[in-house]
Amino acid sequence: MGHILDDRFNELGFQIDEKQREQFDTFYSMLVEWNKVMNLTGITEYEEVVMKHFVDSLSIVNVLDMNQVHTVIDIGTGAGFPGIPLKIAFPHLKVTLLDSLNKRIKFLNAVIEELGLEDIHTIHGRAEDYARQADYREKYDICVSRAVANLATLSEYCLPYIRLGGIFVSYKSGDIEEELGDSKKSISILGGKLDDVVKFQLPGTDISRSFVKISKVKEIGKKYPRKAGLPAKEPLR
Repeated sequence: MGHILDDRFNELGFQIDEKQREQFDTFYSMLVEWNKVMNLTGITEYEEVVMKHFVDSLSIVNVLDMNQVHTVIDIGTGAGFPGIPLKIAFPHLKVTLLDSLNKRIKFLNAVIEELGLEDIHTIHGRAEDYARQADYREKYDICVSRAVANLATLSEYCLPYIRLGGIFVSYKSGDIEEELGDSKKSISILGGKLDDVVKFQLPGTDISRSFVKISKVKEIGKKYPRKAGLPAKEPLR
């Protein structure tokens, strides 16, 4: 299985060693196995998982030098994307994975244990709740999210976790102009500043992707994030 990984990662500009290759392949096997009893992904064919989950997760290297990053939180991580591929590829990272579904957390904990990953932990709950806790609020270098929510809502989930000078990177599909316009107010209220939108195609596919890169330029007001459910129901606009 490994050679496809090598080819695809080479296209992104980095190499993995034998141990990392095994970790990716074990992660794939566990994803497919657990997917039989719970809904983790609609994609199970190996090459598709490599492209649409692994390579997509690691495409953040188009935007950031991950070697300069120390702490990462992945909000709405689902089956562990992008957080687990980032941890495998960049073992120095300290990673937190947050998801609101406990069965997904059980899967992630099993993967972490099986792969022997250290300095990575999971939290089960709502982004709005943990962002109010001192252990998590404004503590991270970067926050990443591939979660399916509009950018205004995602900004309220994610920006509270990032330290001053840190960065929120949202993984989006290619066409996001309208969403960007709708999220300007939210980003500003939450202490963020839109730095860049990096568009690219997943190598060897016609899938277009966008990374929205938002810097944390001022501390966030105490009233944010609002209570659980409100950021999704009434985005700041």
